[in-house]
Amino acid sequence: MADSQVVFEKTKLLTDKQFHYCPGCNHGIIHRLVAESIEEMGLGRNVIGVAPVGCSVFAYDYFNCDMYEAAHGRAPAVATGAKRVVGDDRLVFTYQGDGDLASIGTAEIVHAAHRGEKICTIFVNNAIYGMTGGQMAPTTLVGQRTTTSPYGRDEAWCGAPIRMSEMLSVVPGSYYIERCAVNTNANIIKTKKAIKKAFEYEKAGKGFCMIEVLSTCPTNWGLSPVEAMKWLEENMIPYYPLGVYKDKGAEGK
Repeated sequence: MADSQVVFEKTKLLTDKQFHYCPGCNHGIIHRLVAESIEEMGLGRNVIGVAPVGCSVFAYDYFNCDMYEAAHGRAPAVATGAKRVVGDDRLVFTYQGDGDLASIGTAEIVHAAHRGEKICTIFVNNAIYGMTGGQMAPTTLVGQRTTTSPYGRDEAWCGAPIRMSEMLSVVPGSYYIERCAVNTNANIIKTKKAIKKAFEYEKAGKGFCMIEVLSTCPTNWGLSPVEAMKWLEENMIPYYPLGVYKDKGAEGK
């Protein structure tokens, strides 16, 4: 129709390849928020992403930009090399899960933040190892049952779940750290604003930025997609409070 008006269309920063994620998984929402933010900033394909090992290992098939595939946990190291080569001319981001970032990749993420590397990390925390069969992760909640903690995580035996945003916020080189969620429309909007803000800080040549996004894993939690969203709200958010943990930009630095 001649007078028709487009009110919505899929971002060009996502390819047409169908996602492989389980029903109810939040990765698809988060992918879209990342891609829309890049497109709305007018960066086009002037972007380099680094995919992890985990459920989002095939992110290079979905983001329509240059992508690297890193060894397990090493995405920040790969992103560091890429950013130091291309400089501020390109946006460089990593997309990582909690098993990748908060376990085998702890050294890489801590030292990238400590050095103040001018990269952005999108950290998806679903409190479990998703791709490998639902094992306990460093972020698994106390009492939460997994294939390797069938009676629930025992804090006396395994320690408390690690809070990455709180930990990295006290590292001098980190610039902007915020924890978000995509369990409601309002939280989805807030998450997109946080992602775009982190990208803008990187584009301006600021320090290390990380956006942690609480996510569901209905398959390995043994819940329906709706039940998983409720479980996240009632269990994850109280332990992992949403909000800004560090923002040097807001402090005028």
